[in-house]
Amino acid sequence: MTLLVVIIILALIFDYINGFHDAANSIATVVSTKVLTPFQAVIWAAVFNFVAYFIFQDHAVANTIGKTVQQNFITLPVILAGLIAAITWNLITWWYGIPSSSSHTLIGGLMGAGITHAYLTKGATPIGDILVLENIIGVVIFIFLSPLIGMVISMFITLVTMNQNTWLRIGIILLATAGTFFLFNYFEQNKIAKNVEKFYKIDKYEKEVAKNPGDEEARKKLEKAKAAFDKVKPLFASYDKVGAKKIAAQINELGLLKSIGASKCKDAVSKYLGIDSLKRRAALDSTFKPEYEEANAAFEKVKDLTAGYASVGPAVADTIASALQLTPAQTIKFRKAISKVNAEKDLTKEIEKADNSIIMWCMIGVIAIFILSYIWVEKIKNPNAYKIANMFKRLQLLTSAAFSVGHGGNDAQKVMGVIGAAFVAYNSNKYPDVGSALKDLGWVPLACYTAIGLGTMSGGWKIVKTMGTKITKVTPLEGVAAETAGALTLFMTEQLGKPVSTTHTITGAIIGVGATKRLSAVRWGVTVNLLWAWILTIPVSALLAALVYYIVSLFGG
Repeated sequence: MTLLVVIIILALIFDYINGFHDAANSIATVVSTKVLTPFQAVIWAAVFNFVAYFIFQDHAVANTIGKTVQQNFITLPVILAGLIAAITWNLITWWYGIPSSSSHTLIGGLMGAGITHAYLTKGATPIGDILVLENIIGVVIFIFLSPLIGMVISMFITLVTMNQNTWLRIGIILLATAGTFFLFNYFEQNKIAKNVEKFYKIDKYEKEVAKNPGDEEARKKLEKAKAAFDKVKPLFASYDKVGAKKIAAQINELGLLKSIGASKCKDAVSKYLGIDSLKRRAALDSTFKPEYEEANAAFEKVKDLTAGYASVGPAVADTIASALQLTPAQTIKFRKAISKVNAEKDLTKEIEKADNSIIMWCMIGVIAIFILSYIWVEKIKNPNAYKIANMFKRLQLLTSAAFSVGHGGNDAQKVMGVIGAAFVAYNSNKYPDVGSALKDLGWVPLACYTAIGLGTMSGGWKIVKTMGTKITKVTPLEGVAAETAGALTLFMTEQLGKPVSTTHTITGAIIGVGATKRLSAVRWGVTVNLLWAWILTIPVSALLAALVYYIVSLFGG
């Protein structure tokens, strides 16, 4: 328990450091264009870092980070070593003013510690058995993709904004907005499908079958879950019209939630009887064996009574309580515990997690403000260079806020993933995966968003200079383009569950606006140095974590 508490504290410290290390990403352009003073900028960014807590509910990035290392090799000492290495590299790069990726240093740290743990405990082990290669490959690909996406979007926005025909510019913006709307609708549908697949435990059964192809019971469960999912999938298309509650009710009416409800009911009874806890105690101390066997016998006696219920009401709870021969006081407590089982309600929550309407409405609101600003300054008022410059300075407040929301949503989730993985490592029976841990531990997201916001308030002045002036000179118009591009990239990758680097994203966007003027406007020597820092971050962090884990293991870790 002590080690778990230490890891949580270190994770929040890393989150805080991440905030001031990456503060430059959010404020560099708005400070370099003198729209806000440095002090005003960090307060502004910190507030919108925390606003992300109310916007991002799915925690897809957290799940990806938490699954960097295979579960059987993710231990508390592994997480501890990964965090120490990540904090160390973050502080080194901050001290030298290098805008490296906090995301990648964390991933590299977990990788290095996980591999070292596997080799010290199991000997030579295939890398695919140690790391979740699918997630690692996705992270590596987006090292290169995220700055490219940011650069392309920022170049597009800059070119459109520089167009002299106001109505043509507005038309292009509306077309781009429509395309973005359909893209985010696709993301929403895709996330609903993934969440419902997980709700039906398809991923769990697939892993069981892959691990043991001869397990017929797991294969039958997988086929049954897939058949149920195929029947409910067509209903997702109506989400925006009827909502999650109606879809879950329709699925329940089709009788496709009974097996899920029965499984949840069994888990609730098992938890009430303390089966998992007693099993662990009995394995360590044989004096607990009779108590465990008695609880297990009671569970087997009532297990069949849980079958076929999508939700458990007082009548079902009382029937099971009677079979367990509980006292009236125990029955009241048991009824309270087991009556929480409601597969329809749980499914509604899983579907709602995928909702991105708040992001879309905010984007539409920002676009509307842009368009109205163009019309006001260029068509209603007499346009001049001074008025247009002031317009872009004001718009930069919106775009920097949007980028800060994306920064908070992306980076705070990474620490949530680490803390969730720590709870899984500490008690895998209670928390089988990161998602279940975060669902049960509501304080974790709040703590992580608070820590990154406080870190951003502390500022990262060494990196602000590199980001705001050394790459290219940024005007208010170009600041708007860079921040908008960065925000859009972060929102898109968050929807995909990809833990990208906010540093890489905004750097690519700044390069994009510089290259739009002319290629020589970008200081490519600085850019090449940054690229080397990006490439080295994961391997250096992995080596640091390997060293830390080895030292920890010498002391019995």
